[in-house]
Amino acid sequence: MAAGTGKAPAARLLEIGEKHWGKAVRREAAVRSLAMQPKNNRAIVSATARDLGLSAAQLYRLIRVYRANPVTQSIVANRPGPAKGTRRLPVEIEAVITQAIEATFLRRERPTLEKLLREIRTTCQEADLKPPSRRAISVRIAAISPKEILKAREGPEAARARFALVRSGLRPRAPLDIVQIDHTKVDIQLVDDLARAPLGRPWLTVLLDVHSRSLLGFTVSFDPPSAAGVALAIAQGVLPKLAWLQERGLTLAWQMHGTPRILHLDNGQEFHSHAFRRGCQQHGIRIDYRPPATPRFGGHIERLMGTLMTRVHALPGTTASNVVARGDYPSEAKAILTLREFERILALEVLGPYHQDIHSALGKSPAAAWAAGIAAAGPSRLPADPEAFVLDFLPFKDRVVHREGVRLFNIHYFDGALAPLLDSSDRKYRVKYDPRDMSSVFVELPGRGHIRLPYADLGKPPVSLWEHRNAVRALREQAHQTVDENAIFTAIKEQRQLLSEAQARSKTARRAAARRPAAASDQGLAEPTDQQSGTSEGNTPVIADDARVPVVVEGEAWKTEFLS
Repeated sequence: MAAGTGKAPAARLLEIGEKHWGKAVRREAAVRSLAMQPKNNRAIVSATARDLGLSAAQLYRLIRVYRANPVTQSIVANRPGPAKGTRRLPVEIEAVITQAIEATFLRRERPTLEKLLREIRTTCQEADLKPPSRRAISVRIAAISPKEILKAREGPEAARARFALVRSGLRPRAPLDIVQIDHTKVDIQLVDDLARAPLGRPWLTVLLDVHSRSLLGFTVSFDPPSAAGVALAIAQGVLPKLAWLQERGLTLAWQMHGTPRILHLDNGQEFHSHAFRRGCQQHGIRIDYRPPATPRFGGHIERLMGTLMTRVHALPGTTASNVVARGDYPSEAKAILTLREFERILALEVLGPYHQDIHSALGKSPAAAWAAGIAAAGPSRLPADPEAFVLDFLPFKDRVVHREGVRLFNIHYFDGALAPLLDSSDRKYRVKYDPRDMSSVFVELPGRGHIRLPYADLGKPPVSLWEHRNAVRALREQAHQTVDENAIFTAIKEQRQLLSEAQARSKTARRAAARRPAAASDQGLAEPTDQQSGTSEGNTPVIADDARVPVVVEGEAWKTEFLS
């Protein structure tokens, strides 16, 4: 059928097939010549029609449509048959299909096409109508906007995430302009230090410099993401790492450090804590939260996590990325790495292959990109007081200082250095704490600096806040009228004894034991040393470091493969 009959709309230019377009191009000059004449001679039209392989009537139609729209596209031959989108089913059946699609298919339960077909066939049979074909129903579904289908079946947030316009994100011009932080549960089973029995999968927190794709820092822990964990990760990323490397027996360089200008974060609860926001404000770090449910805005660090997890899958004890990928591999039975050993191996992977290999998006290695960026922008900014930097991010409670000291979580803390603060007895001070070791807390001074307060009773062992809360919960379940300090420490002592007995049998018990402060003895009964009790010469704020140089298993084939 020739174009211009009015029975079908012209196809879009780029959708016209080469065969039909070639015919239109060959006909265009002749049709244009005739269309420019005010009146056509019948003999000339008939002769031209024979040359073009058309009837005279077809050529007259082409002349008419060309005069209305003098472009080659207007004389393209349409395919025979009904125009695209034309519906030939009876109105009653169309109504049944439309109602069934809205009532059955476009629902949050996401029913299948088969269920929709059954519904339509049943309705048609009850109304004595001929059921439509599967293809007819599929065509009508295809005519609905994909966005509307997704919105109806998965919700407006899912539709927005898939179909919303993507604006360009933040563009760093130099190192530390934008640093992303994220967490993931690592695809590997680790073991404890003593019995080498499985403990479970650790959490990894990573700081990525977007400009150079370099890692500023990372931490590995069995505790899920928290404000305190973020504080330790930021401190590890911002401060120079020479001491950190030496403690782990590492000789590779890690030059990446400095205070970020912007932290680009998701909306995790740990990134909305008062302590975290105040710490960033204290050190001139701007916080930029990604829009909710938009993982594409964190694409750089998501890809990094994927890269690191791919390397982890070569280690003994890996859980792989999912159950299907793991197959019948016995992850717990093959696990041999402790937390510190895994941390050291991960550091070697980051400082070796990752930092030194060419990054596809940069055209150079992250280490080279960092060095070039720092050379152009100048030295990175460091905290004025590195020792107190981590304290500015630790969680805190506001408390009044009394003559007997400070009371926090039903535990008394005391140091003679509090005396100058007693003049303002009604004033509350910010008391900061490290949940991993509650043997000391830190009182923030009105100007700058902190006073470190150990337990008032130095004979008590270091405990974690996790142990403390478990003990309080147990006491309340036993209907204790009061929960005082002695009762709490007695309960913790009993819990540690039970955990020690169960440690060989239970992974839960082993993980609980791993959460104890490193300064505590196996039973938590040893007399505290000066470091354990939180005292330090000159009352200088010091965060105890429980890191130990791990013993890495030598001579294993996987080690060579992983580090190559």
